[in-house]
Amino acid sequence: MSNSALKMPETLQYQPTVAHLPAPAKKIRIVKNAETPKTAPPPVSSTKLANTITDIFSRRTENWSVAGQNADFMKKQSVLWDFLLDHYFRLEMTGWEHLPDQASMLIGVHSGTWLTMDAWTLCAQWWRRYEGSRVLHGTAHDALMAMPGLGGYFRNVGVIPAKRKSVGAAFAAGHDVVIWPGGEVDAMRSWSKRYDVVLGGRTGFIRQAIRSGVPIVPVATVGGHDTVFVISECRKLAKLLRLKKLLRSEIAPLVLGFPFGITLEAFPMHIPYPAKIRTEILPAIEIDSDPDRANDTAYVNQKYNEVETAIQKGVLRLAKQRKGFFFG
Repeated sequence: MSNSALKMPETLQYQPTVAHLPAPAKKIRIVKNAETPKTAPPPVSSTKLANTITDIFSRRTENWSVAGQNADFMKKQSVLWDFLLDHYFRLEMTGWEHLPDQASMLIGVHSGTWLTMDAWTLCAQWWRRYEGSRVLHGTAHDALMAMPGLGGYFRNVGVIPAKRKSVGAAFAAGHDVVIWPGGEVDAMRSWSKRYDVVLGGRTGFIRQAIRSGVPIVPVATVGGHDTVFVISECRKLAKLLRLKKLLRSEIAPLVLGFPFGITLEAFPMHIPYPAKIRTEILPAIEIDSDPDRANDTAYVNQKYNEVETAIQKGVLRLAKQRKGFFFG
């Protein structure tokens, strides 16, 4: 048999099909400096955020002193405050004869949202009268004391945090302290409530006066409510935004102010109108210095009502002297 007899025809030779071909090798993409995909951070709970804000406030309000006002600083700003007291707000402050000789706790109401000019003018006039011979400490909300710039200004003019430790230290140093117990619910009350005395049911100042052994001097004032007009307290919005937990505020005031007109004032952003302010120091209310009285709820409430009633009568009396928004 010849070799040609064993040769397969060309048409019958094996032809590989696509199905039999080996799959092409997959190309591997090399990414230089590849980073592991990041997952979204878990949402921050309102409680955690509130605790963070509280910690920030606490750290920024630890720096306080009962040394009194910085005399050099007060002298440098005296020209400005003389103008504001005499011409811009045309302050009338009476009742100085009612101040006891000893250190006292002054209790009042204030208006104007974040910039309570009735409170500021009281402290400024006190300095102008005594020039450091009798020190008065204003008190402020932690949010204000913690603000950059504003907090530093407060410290220069003798303001201390509205806390038991700082207030107690001021009395121990023989200084007077003025407190506005109503806080934000007082300062941010709507214009329609301008003659309502709002101490907020907060009786802590009575207990502080008992522990420190100082009399309480009520202070009445009107006019601060016209430095900015609070259209609405927006309490529901404040609750929705959880401002009570975040900023210790039950109110998110909607105001009519200069220069931004109608706005939701979450922080100081208006220039006070030149409203006339009248302030009167009222007769002192003696407080029992027996420490056990601080735990006597009936006694504490009785003294709270005495203070609130005295201020309310004083405010209504001053309100009768007013002649309008601007002229007062």
